[in-house]
Amino acid sequence: MSIFAYVTIALIVAPLAFLVWMFAGGSRLIRKNIETNLQGTRTAAGRLDEGPRPTMWLDLARRVAPKGYVRWLDRKLAQAGRPADWPLDRVVAIKPLLALAGFLLGGIMALAKPMPQTFLLLIVLTVLFYFLPDVLIKNHGDKRRLEMQIALPTMLDQMLISVEAGVGFESAMARAAESSSGPLKVEFVRTLQDIQVGRSRREAYLDLAQRANFPDLKSFVRAVVQADQYGIAIAKVLRAQAHEMRLKRRQRAEEQAMKIPVKILFPLIFVILPALFIIVLGPAVFGIIQTFQ
Repeated sequence: MSIFAYVTIALIVAPLAFLVWMFAGGSRLIRKNIETNLQGTRTAAGRLDEGPRPTMWLDLARRVAPKGYVRWLDRKLAQAGRPADWPLDRVVAIKPLLALAGFLLGGIMALAKPMPQTFLLLIVLTVLFYFLPDVLIKNHGDKRRLEMQIALPTMLDQMLISVEAGVGFESAMARAAESSSGPLKVEFVRTLQDIQVGRSRREAYLDLAQRANFPDLKSFVRAVVQADQYGIAIAKVLRAQAHEMRLKRRQRAEEQAMKIPVKILFPLIFVILPALFIIVLGPAVFGIIQTFQ
């Protein structure tokens, strides 16, 4: 093999090996950073160390990213529940490496067959690999919002039962979170923790709506904030919101059921009906052919 082939293989293998190392050793790095942040270390001058400083590669990745992009990515991670394997710094650092891998893959194709289409493919692969983590994070966030949207009416019913029994709103939220599971439970528990550490109820509820980011929960949060502001009985608000959420869930189920005939139309026309015609009309066609022969 030529030197160029060895160099090309090394340029492909090195970024991929680094990506595998980041995924495999991520949990240990996260644990180490958490321990360092919790315990803290004293420097030689006696002042408290602020924890792990950003590396040169992470600083370069932040500089390369468009303005405001890191903040937008942090909001998307918050809406996705901040997965433990995908901290913000790792996502920001891994995106240029993925773009480099896509550029190298497209460059090999362009060198093997130098055509305008291959150079266009090089650009497409570079951009696609760079934004691949964004697509994965958005997909995870969409699935998480769907789970919360399905679980919200049941949670509101449980909270309504507790409030009508004389329990306070935060206590009812805690009881509903204890008896359920899923991402909505995590968000409710985090909201209660925010209130316990000193944040106002309005800020904690609005932060919950921003993290969850789907219309039903936003409507519920607005109703709760207005009830708290104007002194409206929270039981009436919960009863109205629970009825509305159940109605919306039924309407969404009916909408999905009405979409099924449209979705199976094309498989029916292009897959099922041709096979059915072959089975039903095939013997008759062969009989007609043999008769005319």
